Amino acid sequence: MARPNCPKCHYPLKACLCESIELMRVSTELIVLQDPSEVGHAKNSVRLLSLVISETRVLVGEGPDDFAELRQYLDASTKPVYLVYPSDKSKNAEEERFDDEVILLLLDGTWRKAYKLLQLNPWLLQYPSLHLDLQSGSNYTIRKASRSDSLSTLEAAAMMLKAIDPKMSVTPLTRALSAMVNQRLNSMPASVRKRYES
Repeated sequence: MARPNCPKCHYPLKACLCESIELMRVSTELIVLQDPSEVGHAKNSVRLLSLVISETRVLVGEGPDDFAELRQYLDASTKPVYLVYPSDKSKNAEEERFDDEVILLLLDGTWRKAYKLLQLNPWLLQYPSLHLDLQSGSNYTIRKASRSDSLSTLEAAAMMLKAIDPKMSVTPLTRALSAMVNQRLNSMPASVRKRYES
């Protein structure tokens, strides 16, 4: 029998995060290209991102056909579009100057899945890419990553928003993530929790 979910945050009732959700309004347009394997992942941060910033668009797919409507939308948009993905050609987001309204494309998946999304969708490479200069590691300790510069999609979005507007408070995002991480850690047996806290 399936566990009952909260009708608002859609997390299991025992893991309800509604008390930790504070809505944010941003002028930046956030569009997430999500690998299908992430949709049902219990630790996926995009669901949380969408709860805090309700205008976030999440498009699930793998190949160009899955994102055909998005491509048409971006082609018709007058806003600058940026791909958030570190590469040899990407620029440091903290050193860029941005318009008041921009579109950020974020790839949601493991490093391997995000790279696969990029390889299957070479049209993404027409947009300038941005990376973040990380001063510390991810706070998303409940998911192990293969690279030290890994961030959850929510963290990447929060840091990008801060780079675009340094005066913006992204506390609603970081607080929601901390609440989810703490809730997950507290629900683990002590022997399992040690593996994530080390």
